[in-house]
Amino acid sequence: MSVTKIIVITGSTRGIGLGLAKEFLRRHCAVVVSGRTPEAVAKAVAELSALQAPTFTQAPLKAQKAAGTSQLYLAESATYPERVFGQACDVTSYEQVQALWEAAQARFGRVDIWINNAGLSHPRVTFWEQSPANLPPVVNTNLLGVMYGSHVAVRGMLAQGGGQIYNMEGFGSGGQMAEGMLIYGSTKRAVTYFTDSLAKDLKAKPVQACHLSPGIVTTDLLEGDYAGQPERWERAKRILKILADRVETVTPYLAEKILANTQNGARIAWLTPGKVAWRFATARFIKRADVFAESK
Repeated sequence: MSVTKIIVITGSTRGIGLGLAKEFLRRHCAVVVSGRTPEAVAKAVAELSALQAPTFTQAPLKAQKAAGTSQLYLAESATYPERVFGQACDVTSYEQVQALWEAAQARFGRVDIWINNAGLSHPRVTFWEQSPANLPPVVNTNLLGVMYGSHVAVRGMLAQGGGQIYNMEGFGSGGQMAEGMLIYGSTKRAVTYFTDSLAKDLKAKPVQACHLSPGIVTTDLLEGDYAGQPERWERAKRILKILADRVETVTPYLAEKILANTQNGARIAWLTPGKVAWRFATARFIKRADVFAESK
């Protein structure tokens, strides 16, 4: 089956990025994954390449007649290696981001969708308790990395005649505030402003800039925020068990919506305000699956 879209995802060796890569592969796309180290990229490429893909071939005429149809297909097992490519990339380096674009274009001929997913968080402590060393990595990855990725992608997509860019939102994008989230939330608030402005600048161009909001997903990034704070983590889990979801729950929805979207400035969101209200309202009556079952 022919490839439908060529998709680059930064920060895709684990978590949501890797989950999206799997879902795009299942929807007949080619994916380019990236991470900061060659080892992590190689591991992700191997995992993705080994996924079993359902392919379908038309059954012999005799079998079709026996079934009374001319549309009988037989499932076969296949894998994805020809549609998976990976390259190490530190998104805080413009040169490495440019090299990622060029590698993807050299491998597949074009890039239809570029997803700025790479992100970092920090310990959940107050701003003045943060180590100053935490600021540059988080700000540079979450904000400068999105700007670098968007800059490279816009230029490349204008040259090739079109494409879509998706920037990953997170806590703070909608103006939310919480103790210990000042740095991370500020970067995500800025990403939302940046994406809105970029979409406005691109309104007369064949390139679209869009928002991607996965909600609260149980990844090592989320749990790492509470490292060394077991009591606080247990308190947080009471709320997260209501609002959080697993990667494999969220990413199929996001992938489907991304592939279907044709609107510049679109926001694809999993955990909408209505869904939040419904989950809290029904929390006592509807028991959800334990999203932390594997991490206990």
